[in-house]
Amino acid sequence: MTLLAIGLVMLLSASYPDAYYNEGQDSFYFFRNQCIFAAVGVAAMLIFSRLNYKWLQVFAVPIALVSLLLLVIVLFYHTDFQDFKRWIPIGPFTLQPSDIAKFALVVIMSAYISKYCLKMKKVVYGIVIPLAMIAVFCVLIALENHMSCTILMFCIGAALMWVGGTPAWLFIVGIGAVAAAVVVCVTNPQILPDYVQPRILAWVDKTYEPTDGRWQINNSLYAIGSGGFFGEGLGNSKQKYLYVSEPQNDFIFSIVCEELGFIGAAVIIVLFALLIWRGMIIAVNCEDRFGALLVIGIVAQVGIQVVFNILVVTDTIPNTGIALPFFSYGGTAMMMLLGEMGVVLSVSRRTKVKKLN
Repeated sequence: MTLLAIGLVMLLSASYPDAYYNEGQDSFYFFRNQCIFAAVGVAAMLIFSRLNYKWLQVFAVPIALVSLLLLVIVLFYHTDFQDFKRWIPIGPFTLQPSDIAKFALVVIMSAYISKYCLKMKKVVYGIVIPLAMIAVFCVLIALENHMSCTILMFCIGAALMWVGGTPAWLFIVGIGAVAAAVVVCVTNPQILPDYVQPRILAWVDKTYEPTDGRWQINNSLYAIGSGGFFGEGLGNSKQKYLYVSEPQNDFIFSIVCEELGFIGAAVIIVLFALLIWRGMIIAVNCEDRFGALLVIGIVAQVGIQVVFNILVVTDTIPNTGIALPFFSYGGTAMMMLLGEMGVVLSVSRRTKVKKLN
């Protein structure tokens, strides 16, 4: 809840200039919507925390099928935004199926691994079937022109395979293959989809002038550098005034750094680390394999997103367009994330944490 509260405050601070200029002079447009999404999400969190999480194991297949159906629907029925096919319009709001797919993948893989845990060392059960499940989700999301979520889904699935007992040699081979693929893609960006190429070229080009493809990332770096140790003060960011494009979304952490400085950013990172650490404690002490895998998958999703987002805004990796949990604007993402926190609380309620002597 602390992260949620800080996230809402920072979203208000980061978004009001963009909202004023682009949403009919309504400075509270993004903040008001995000508060509604957060309220629904908190309600979902409280409900899921009271329910026994094991019902998810019973309905794992239907949950996955519904998620896949939504991923197919969005390819044919979606909002018109550049070449992206990510959002299903529902009245004044939109639904992003890829955010639901993250949770669905965690549920179906947790159910599968807990059922076939004794066979995970075998090639078919431990490698072929899990990779096939991950591939189905990843291919459909890739067709949306959503590369960042495709990478995230693959990482979540790989994390669950690792803790589930998939042979270690697969990860050694996989890391080598991924490293080789990254080198090939960076040196030959023309082989990538059209919407990905400019991001790779902008990242490779280290011309620190805020023009063309470098506009967003360079202004992000200016924001981070301007914050210094203690920050410019809450609400005092200059880069959010139409320099960092849509600062309420993927680049909100750069505004956090500018306004709260290194100290504020470090506190937020520590809070995320504590959330992940607490999740791992719950998973380690959970005697039910399905519950433990659920928690690991959820905290892995949060952790991977946080790491990727920070790496992007600091220009460490190319711009992937990945959101910062609890901070970035997004209805489906916020509601699903808080619902997932409710599942973690449900597992925690039914887990006895062993005390150290």
